[in-house]
Amino acid sequence: MPILDAHTFEFFSRSPEQTRRLGMRLGALLLPGDLVCLQGELGAGKTTFVQGLAQGWGALDPVSSPTFVLVNVYRRPDSSQLFHLDAYRVDSLGEAEELDVDDYLAQGPLVVEWPERLEPILPAERLWGWLEYETEEHRAMRFVACGKHYESLLDHLRQTIYGGD
Repeated sequence: MPILDAHTFEFFSRSPEQTRRLGMRLGALLLPGDLVCLQGELGAGKTTFVQGLAQGWGALDPVSSPTFVLVNVYRRPDSSQLFHLDAYRVDSLGEAEELDVDDYLAQGPLVVEWPERLEPILPAERLWGWLEYETEEHRAMRFVACGKHYESLLDHLRQTIYGGD
């Protein structure tokens, strides 16, 4: 895939396993305070991507969509935590503010599905991903880095996938 600019990374996944593997590579790079936003319709592959991300991060816990509980917490052997928030059922900004996003970010990385419902309360610096359903197996993914830290994160992700400097 061509690199559109330093802020953007595009990837075309040909299978759920490939979507998971991309997630694993990103997850291995995440640090406490990192915010990954995943936007896409139902069935776009967000939860599949997060399964890989959590695995790459080192989570001991299985990943499921937190649609009904809003936030799932995944742990590593060293007691670090990864937070997985699904904002699909968040109906208002007041409800969103009650989630205390800053508290999650202070404790570990945070992955948000349906982030457009929380955008006014999310930090401006973040990695924003769009996942699109193409066919039964194929997904188009585009990630945009907002901030120097996330540009560096995307550079590292590119290197783990394509090699090079």
